[in-house]
Amino acid sequence: MNTAKLQVSMVGTLAAIIGLSTLFFAILLSLLKAMSIYTLALTIVMFNIVQWLIAPYLIDAIYRVKKVSRVEEPQLYDAVERLSQKSGIKTPQLMIARIPIANAFAYGSPLTGNRIAVTNGLLNTLEAEEVEAVIGHELGHLRHRDVQVMMFVSILPALFYYIGYSLIWSTAYTRRDERSNGSALALVGFLSVLLYWVLTLFTLYLSRLREYYADRHSVSTVDEGSRKLSEGLVKIAQATERMRFHHGYMNNLSSLKTLFISDPDSARRDLGELYRTSIWKSDQKLVAEYLSRKVTAADEFAELLSTHPNMVKRLRSLQEAA
Repeated sequence: MNTAKLQVSMVGTLAAIIGLSTLFFAILLSLLKAMSIYTLALTIVMFNIVQWLIAPYLIDAIYRVKKVSRVEEPQLYDAVERLSQKSGIKTPQLMIARIPIANAFAYGSPLTGNRIAVTNGLLNTLEAEEVEAVIGHELGHLRHRDVQVMMFVSILPALFYYIGYSLIWSTAYTRRDERSNGSALALVGFLSVLLYWVLTLFTLYLSRLREYYADRHSVSTVDEGSRKLSEGLVKIAQATERMRFHHGYMNNLSSLKTLFISDPDSARRDLGELYRTSIWKSDQKLVAEYLSRKVTAADEFAELLSTHPNMVKRLRSLQEAA
């Protein structure tokens, strides 16, 4: 994996909200003929920027996040402080998300500053050294400014998506005597939506690259980071699927998956492979046998539509980084 490539992060927590609300807003104004296509584009850009600025406050509410002091979590606080210094960045605010899923995420905006959140589920699932490696990964996102980069990368697909559907819907509701240019507008709308899907595939690819890059940052800043993060990722996949199976909890969070260190939607597939390699073995043996698995064409296709790399390929990349 070429770590010199541009790494991108997604502000995924509010993806569904942004999509539905912006689309509704754009269609409504288009039907009312309240704006030109240029005004529509500017509105979409401003709308997404505002969403980015206020996203941390909404994330805190959704995940029941609270700020943690050194007195409450001294070991965790020390790890964040020490690894931030190694990363060459200002120490972010340490947060705890009071949800049972095992995961972690980095987020922030100019209004709030950078933040790193770990969930109660993560602290209850991983060993301290594995939590440290996960923190190293999240600090990598902040070090590479993934959130800011994704802000700009995600605007283009959104523009073409909303403009395309606005043109299609506008044509559908145009009076018959005004439909001389309707077919041309509908074609432009269709091509805009098609371009949106193409750009989305590129965005997903960049999202996977930024996960690899953040993994490598963890390896470079955490002692034995490759081993610790590999074991942590395997345990996160196990815990996530157990949570889905027993409580159905992940059904409410799958649309927010781009925010996490591991994709919740792929946990079932990952866990199936873990069981085939014998889940009861030691952490190191489990990772070693999981690494021996062949990546199939179906795996490659599933990865194409995923925000996170295939687990086997990700573990192999960690081994190479070591």
